[in-house]
Amino acid sequence: MSRSPKFMMTLQWIFVAAVLFGLEGCAALKEKSSPAAEASARSATRSRGRTQLWAQNCMRCHNARSPTYYSDAEWTVAMHHMRVRAYLTTKEYESILEFLKAAN
Repeated sequence: MSRSPKFMMTLQWIFVAAVLFGLEGCAALKEKSSPAAEASARSATRSRGRTQLWAQNCMRCHNARSPTYYSDAEWTVAMHHMRVRAYLTTKEYESILEFLKAAN
């Protein structure tokens, strides 16, 4: 049984998001006591939140583009448009845009 390319791309991104969540979750389970380690854990939590926002909002209506698909400037334009279309809050918009730019 052959699957459509759109379906396969969606599965690939779901897999990528699941792997990212899993890796960040494993890192968060380790005990860390130094201030640098605690800052790293907070950063991983923020990153997981941005990744989750991107996955939840962008894949809700269409196949999400790879974060490396556009340049930072192109993502800024695309996200400005999608902020209005997806009814994103300012915080959600900024978090997703940070995620996309960090992945470039």
